[in-house]
Amino acid sequence: MSDNVFCVDSFYKYINLFSMKRKISLLLSTIFLIFSLLNMSSCTTREETVNCFPDQPINVSLNLNLPAYFALQTVGGWIYVDEQQDGTRGLIVVRTTTGFKVYDRNAPHICPDTNTTLLVESNIKIVCPKDGAEWILITGEPTKIAKVAPKSYRYNFDSNSGNLAIFY
Repeated sequence: MSDNVFCVDSFYKYINLFSMKRKISLLLSTIFLIFSLLNMSSCTTREETVNCFPDQPINVSLNLNLPAYFALQTVGGWIYVDEQQDGTRGLIVVRTTTGFKVYDRNAPHICPDTNTTLLVESNIKIVCPKDGAEWILITGEPTKIAKVAPKSYRYNFDSNSGNLAIFY
């Protein structure tokens, strides 16, 4: 009888071990599936402009010590930049509390047309003349019509020399 008890006891231990392995396997599979789905949805790229937005190289260097860029010395100050290698229609450069924002002057939400060059109005907003879309100048946040912010570019600012390098 002792052999039978040992055999039955071993059998139940084996079944419990198998059941535990199965539960752990199911749990790990579920966790893997959840992370895979999260990873796939987080890795999708959000297009920040319409498909027909022109892709131009940006390579601009501004010496903010020059009088032409005096407006960029204070927060909220802005300028248009219309130089070589500044995109297709130029840039809007704005001084913010944390640095600068550099926007492309092409409207990001509609295909370029004769009336889609962005303009600054009242020193507080950016406007598209074609459809009246608006964005907050300092943040680029859309406030009317458009759902995406103006395309922005990276920059490096050397406060010692006053040089602002904008690039894409």
